Amino acid sequence: MHTKTDSEVTTTSVATSTSPTRSPPRRPLYYVQSPSHDGEKTVTTSFHSTPVASPHHSSSSTHFSASKKDQQHQHSVNPWKHIDVIEEEGFLEKERNGGYSRRCYFLAFVVGFFVLFSLFSLILWGASRPMKPKIVIKSIKFDHVTVQAGSDSTGVATDMITMNSTLKFTYRNTGTFFGVHVSATPLELSYSDIVIASGNMKEFHQSRRSHRLVSVAVMGSKVPLYGSGASLSSTTGMPTLPVPLNLNFVMRSRANVLGNLVKHKYYKRIQCSITLDPKKLGALVSLKNSCTYD
Repeated sequence: MHTKTDSEVTTTSVATSTSPTRSPPRRPLYYVQSPSHDGEKTVTTSFHSTPVASPHHSSSSTHFSASKKDQQHQHSVNPWKHIDVIEEEGFLEKERNGGYSRRCYFLAFVVGFFVLFSLFSLILWGASRPMKPKIVIKSIKFDHVTVQAGSDSTGVATDMITMNSTLKFTYRNTGTFFGVHVSATPLELSYSDIVIASGNMKEFHQSRRSHRLVSVAVMGSKVPLYGSGASLSSTTGMPTLPVPLNLNFVMRSRANVLGNLVKHKYYKRIQCSITLDPKKLGALVSLKNSCTYD
């Protein structure tokens, strides 16, 4: 194998460079970068080549320029879109978390309000329990009493009594911060288990720490006595002897401690033993020590 010497290599290179058939050198291609109108940088390419450049070379350069432009556009636009998506997701997450917080605060406020309101109502209810109304029966006055013969609705003959009387009592509301609505069952005067007169008390409202004197008309008209009327009849139509009577009714009081939410109801059954003295018609009969209150 023959090895070339340095002189041979030099001679060969000189010969090659001086050869008349060598092709002229191609001009280098370069890129010109110019700003676009929208602030983004795009890359355009300018080719300087010999007039004999092939079409294949030109199309390749054009494709290269387009691909570079797409890449620059993606790098300049896509990052902002990505940031916008992240910011929107973060905003939605914060809004969602804020909605949960507001719901929790509202629920805590509602629960706390009801707990405090219930505690306050319980305190008022407990404080108002011992403040029961006080009722004192004062007197009764018999204005008119008549016993006469007659007949009932079926035509049976019997003695019949007619009576007009007025009962007075005091009602006191001991509550310090609530009023009461007062009503009562019919006030009944009975003789030998026969109701001979009755009266209805008009309902009223009593304000806190106040009292009033109540008057109720108790009347009966031609009430049949049947066999019990023999001891009451007389030629004058008036009883000649004292007549024992019983008074019965129930007083009802309703206290609205906190509107219609907290209420107290007090019931008091009143029974009085009364003696009708024909000699004291038109006079007040004291009942201070003749009544019981249950």
